[in-house]
Amino acid sequence: MTPVLPDLVVLPGNEASWADVQAVFGIRGGPAACSCQRFKVPGRVHWEAPPEELRARFRMETDWGDPAAETAAGLVGYLDGEPVGWVAVEPRVAYPYLKRQRLALKERGEDLADPGVWSITCFVTRAGFRRRGVSSAMLHAAVEYARDRGARALEGYPMLTEVGVDVPWGETHVGTASQFAREGFVEVAHPTLRRLVVRMELSPPG
Repeated sequence: MTPVLPDLVVLPGNEASWADVQAVFGIRGGPAACSCQRFKVPGRVHWEAPPEELRARFRMETDWGDPAAETAAGLVGYLDGEPVGWVAVEPRVAYPYLKRQRLALKERGEDLADPGVWSITCFVTRAGFRRRGVSSAMLHAAVEYARDRGARALEGYPMLTEVGVDVPWGETHVGTASQFAREGFVEVAHPTLRRLVVRMELSPPG
């Protein structure tokens, strides 16, 4: 599939600077308050911790700007040298608090400790660059990134949306079902009325 934004340059978080990823997240609003920690810390910690604490946790997840770092936490996208997008993509074991999603997968007989299954859990597009296809391009890049690093399968946890009905970032930061479907993901579970678990097999089970 051809990327939506062919001019988008994407770097793993450990090759992008902390300043660049913070430029994408901004200093106010949902992304800045969460710092991609919703599925990494207990719910009470996530809702009660000050943004500074969550930001500190986020910063410790990789050595930003160090290509030799072993972890990346996600990808940063650039247009004309400006950081414009983020997607969180890591092995699924990095997200222990995907509560309803994990329950649905457990009911399917999934091994939740399988390091070969990766997850995409969050998209952020920088203010001023939205509605230009950045998140879809970041999704495409995340698929290739996971595949290149040996992931056997890749999952997303998007929201069902209706045409013409706007929803807040707080609900769609996980992506939309139609967005993942266009990339080739298929539904494997439906844990809530509006949330799906979707999956793409990247290589046969080993």
